Amino acid sequence: MAAMSTILLESTLTCPECGRKHTETMPTDACQWFYDCTHCGALLKPKAGDCCVFCSYGDLPCPPIQAEGKGGGCCAAH
Repeated sequence: MAAMSTILLESTLTCPECGRKHTETMPTDACQWFYDCTHCGALLKPKAGDCCVFCSYGDLPCPPIQAEGKGGGCCAAH
């Protein structure tokens, strides 16, 4: 069981196409599978093995991963 810690809800996504960074608030009740870069319009999708765009391109992983570790995730079977 993971130690109790503060869950951060803002993550800065970095577009792999143009390198632009944009801070977004992460949802706590759903996965975010897609994100449109606000600069170049690239459609970001999770990398293989990641549950959402925040886990792939963010400076912080999604809230469930922060709380439960890599095996948790917002898309993990419960």
